[in-house]
Amino acid sequence: MAELAKEAGITVRTLRFYRERKLIPPPRREGRIAWYNDHHLARLRTIAGLLERGHTLGGIADLLTAFESGRGVGEVLGLENTLAVPWSEETPVRLAPEELADYFAGEVTPENLTASLDLGYLAVDGDDFVHVSRRLLDASSTLVDKGVPLAAVLAAGRELRAHVDAIAGSFTELIRTHVLADALRRAADGNPPDASEVARVTDTVERLRPLTKSVVDAELSMAMDRRIRAELRAWLSDEAAEGEQREQGGSSGPAD
Repeated sequence: MAELAKEAGITVRTLRFYRERKLIPPPRREGRIAWYNDHHLARLRTIAGLLERGHTLGGIADLLTAFESGRGVGEVLGLENTLAVPWSEETPVRLAPEELADYFAGEVTPENLTASLDLGYLAVDGDDFVHVSRRLLDASSTLVDKGVPLAAVLAAGRELRAHVDAIAGSFTELIRTHVLADALRRAADGNPPDASEVARVTDTVERLRPLTKSVVDAELSMAMDRRIRAELRAWLSDEAAEGEQREQGGSSGPAD
């Protein structure tokens, strides 16, 4: 114990206090001899670093317990509540079966119900259905009302889900690599950030919420413009080609 305290730069009395608070694991015993190792020394240096950063012994004990029990880094950092706040602003809608049928007249088939449940658009709650999003429900209903089969709407929704998951992956990669990287690295080394850094990360993530939606909306709008212009050019080209064919077919042939 005296050798360990010397290496760690603390007194034997402090080391005993840490042991009593269970801030370090017990030593390996061989008879009356207690053996400490590099793990104990690393733990003591971690405690010293946390104390220098303003953490209390009670807080340090919670952090160390969290690491040993396998809780996630985000939870240990105090970021779990920030990162777990839903980004979506969807309002679920409860529908009786007849109300659902009114939204999609003639389209509520067993196949479409199965697809909706599989996608997570619908859930069953007692005798009713719950749609996950008022906006998606209204959009789907409008498309069906305009002549798009519900099966096609659901198929497009499944394809769109894959694309937006990829977009979300790009944004989370940016956050992980450039916003949380330092905090996660220090936490993995046993040096979680202090309250000011947690506040900084929290503020950054909150600012990114509306930003991501703006970026996606802008990119989607420009993509729709490009697609519509391309479709219009193709339609006009086809119309011109058909007009030329009609003119050629209606000619009277060579003059006498």
